[in-house]
Amino acid sequence: MAAGGGYGYNYAIILVLFILLAIIGCACYCGWSFC
Repeated sequence: MAAGGGYGYNYAIILVLFILLAIIGCACYCGWSFC
């Protein structure tokens, strides 16, 4: 398998989305201005 192929690209997208959801979730929980 080639390193940095479709799997790596999809994994990077999922990781970024997970981090964004975690930040937004914390922001909502902490009562920040995102929600």
